[in-house]
Amino acid sequence: MKLHLKRPLVVFDLETTGTSVNLDRIVEFSFIKVMPEGTETIKTLRFNPGIPIPLEVSLIHGIYDDDVKEAPLFKLKAKELAEEFMGCDFAGFNSNKFDFPLLVEEFLRAGVEFDVENRKFVDAQRIFHMMEQRTLTAAYKFYCNKELINAHSAEADTVATLEVLKAQIERYENLENDVDFLHNFTKQDKNVDLAGRIIYNKDGIPVFNFGKHKGKLVQEVFKTDFGYYDWMMNGDFAEDTKRRLTQIKLQGFKR
Repeated sequence: MKLHLKRPLVVFDLETTGTSVNLDRIVEFSFIKVMPEGTETIKTLRFNPGIPIPLEVSLIHGIYDDDVKEAPLFKLKAKELAEEFMGCDFAGFNSNKFDFPLLVEEFLRAGVEFDVENRKFVDAQRIFHMMEQRTLTAAYKFYCNKELINAHSAEADTVATLEVLKAQIERYENLENDVDFLHNFTKQDKNVDLAGRIIYNKDGIPVFNFGKHKGKLVQEVFKTDFGYYDWMMNGDFAEDTKRRLTQIKLQGFKR
């Protein structure tokens, strides 16, 4: 089937050095750029993460330090990628929770502006979990009746994700073939930052979602715990979290 798109959709998957958005790095990035008229272009890139890939991680995705030692650092390709993705929406599998926040973090670390405010994000895993509660391999079998060969290969996972997304739209009558609808259906609506350290409360006001101030209004914490902002800005938090925190501190944050 053909997806109904208003603008290009980048379906992607990452292989990384681990599962921490702020500490780990991308080693493989595969994406399919789907154009509104239906053409699809696939590309797979490997990067030297600049840090060792733990053996237990390499055993999962099959990429070892020697495989990427001659590959470019992400920051050397960041501007080129940002330009290629200009005006594009994104889709993936578990992408809202991990892949997209890590991708944005890599752009921020590279000092390349990457707008997230005006994009739509579709997470096929969210659709799957809300409907069936399974993994990508199971989703591929369930929706496409195919076995996922080379699971944890970024390209294989990316191809499977696009097929699953198309099959999900065909299967469920309540899913519209529209990226705006799918974005709203799969987004993590409570998050202020991509990592979910700050969320909206029931009144739509940013509150902390961790630590000693969990559940407290961010603006109120700044008034009573004067060093908390500096502690977070100097701490081991994602750059996107720090940027959102600064927005709230300086001018408030409008949803």
